[in-house]
Amino acid sequence: MAMVTLQSAAEMEASRKQAASSEPKNPLAGMNVLTAEGQEPNQKGIQITEKALKRIRVAMAKEGVSPEQGGLRVGIQGGGCSGLSYNIRFDSQPRERDRVYTFGAGIQTSGDPTNGAPIRIFVDPKSFIYLHGMVLDFEETLMRQGFNFINPNSTKSCGCGSSFTA
Repeated sequence: MAMVTLQSAAEMEASRKQAASSEPKNPLAGMNVLTAEGQEPNQKGIQITEKALKRIRVAMAKEGVSPEQGGLRVGIQGGGCSGLSYNIRFDSQPRERDRVYTFGAGIQTSGDPTNGAPIRIFVDPKSFIYLHGMVLDFEETLMRQGFNFINPNSTKSCGCGSSFTA
């Protein structure tokens, strides 16, 4: 049986004002965000969550990528329904002008095939313009499994989350 609640116009207006004045939801709430070695937490670099660290380690081991030499390349390219698309792949070594971020030295994660070895993320200079301040997370639900780019530079993104506008 459904229950119906009647509200006066004043009560409805008060509810609407309360909803409008509440703080925006923090997309990082409840996540354990890691800062790269040698980087301050408030610096505009790239950060990752512990879930992303675990998934990167597992995937690197599966692909045979050495944590000492190789790493995960994160970048952007033109295209997608919003104008720019995220690009993520493994690379055997950083390029000359890349920014290199090191994460997770000594941090054990469950099912870690590397026994706490650090991982590296490579970002080319052009992509860094759009990615600085970003947090890379990994989501695993019944409906979806994959990396999430929590990017403060994104002004609009598509429904699938793989492209954005800056």
